Amino acid sequence: MEITWRWFGHNDKITLPMLRQIGVEGIVTALHDVPLGEVWTREQIRSLREYIESYGLRWSVVESLPVTETIKYGGPDRDQQIETYKKSLRNLAAEGIHTVCYNFMPVLDWARTDLLHPNADGTFNLFFSYAEFAYFDIYILKRNGAREEWSRTAIPSPAGEKRDILAEVDALARTMTPEREHELVENIVIKTQGFVSGNFREDDEAPLEKFRQFLDLYEGIDKAQLRANMKYFLEAIMPVCEECDINMCVHPDDPPIEILGLPRIVRTAEDIRWFLNAVPNPHNGLTFCAGSLSAGAYNDVVAMAREFAPRTHFVHLRSCHIFPNGDFTEASHLGGRADLVELCKIFESLSPSPLPSRSGEGCAQLSNDSVALPLHGGAGRRPLPFRVDHGKTMLGDETRGYNAGYSFLGRMYALAQMQGVLATLHHS
Repeated sequence: MEITWRWFGHNDKITLPMLRQIGVEGIVTALHDVPLGEVWTREQIRSLREYIESYGLRWSVVESLPVTETIKYGGPDRDQQIETYKKSLRNLAAEGIHTVCYNFMPVLDWARTDLLHPNADGTFNLFFSYAEFAYFDIYILKRNGAREEWSRTAIPSPAGEKRDILAEVDALARTMTPEREHELVENIVIKTQGFVSGNFREDDEAPLEKFRQFLDLYEGIDKAQLRANMKYFLEAIMPVCEECDINMCVHPDDPPIEILGLPRIVRTAEDIRWFLNAVPNPHNGLTFCAGSLSAGAYNDVVAMAREFAPRTHFVHLRSCHIFPNGDFTEASHLGGRADLVELCKIFESLSPSPLPSRSGEGCAQLSNDSVALPLHGGAGRRPLPFRVDHGKTMLGDETRGYNAGYSFLGRMYALAQMQGVLATLHHS
């Protein structure tokens, strides 16, 4: 596999010379300064590519070329936005970039309630509390119907523990402070979203009102309709992906649960089988995010890796620990539910093989239980890129202004662990 690192462009406090020193080969990045819904021009792409290459690195993966909300909910300008997306894909391919990670999550890219949750060893991790998230939904956002929805929500937990989530929320309401309410808004709406070319920015003056407006766009959109919209998008762009040898790889929902009344369609093995079957072109693939998938107590992450490896074009290595009540935290890269050692065995054992020139050649329909399709790769037999994801915050990372979840020392530590795993696999 190719060792890559998510880098947030010229404004990232982590520099390319730093990354070259720690063994990074490929860069995962995007044109973060281009507004949502605008074409990525070839000149803009070339400028960033050449800058990356000037430090002896390569631009391996785009994460992300954002899919606008109008494409996701099927708005009136959906077709126009899809045409814009196609132009950006063509320009990326013309500059030699052929792997695009994206997501189809409505409104939120990812969600956590605590960005600096303390560990016993003095480090910090990202953390998700169902009670605090429900409090945000009911008491801060004041979403219509939220209390009723949470009353019938079964929190997935490894122990099958049943929670009275409303009782927990009401208990929180008796002790909640304005400072913690502000922190929940920052953590859920701003700090996990604004730096990824998303819907929100650090300088938004009324983020909650804007958040409600985005939620309103999905009124009447259920799981079936969101699936249909995803299929529409993929079928529209696949001819360009065929022509330009672009691998599209969707990121699983993070966390893999239904939240805020929004449908979520990349949560489980069944969900993944559905979208791979719906558009059975090998260029339509998966970003295998072990962390997102391991946050779902119902997901067998290793079994999913074995099944979906043939259509995996990009790998995120991280792992989650789920507490008995269902809350979860980011775990050590050598711990948690994901078993990253076994995942490295699975993905490292794959030999890149060329994709067929047309989707109908060598591309079988998936069964309900398995995937048997050509491996990732392409005409150039590209290696499978992976990056460590969401490392610990440690040794002063929290003072250096890094993006939430994207510490330097914590991710460098995780990368060293994964490099050791891969070296051991190669040696054995």
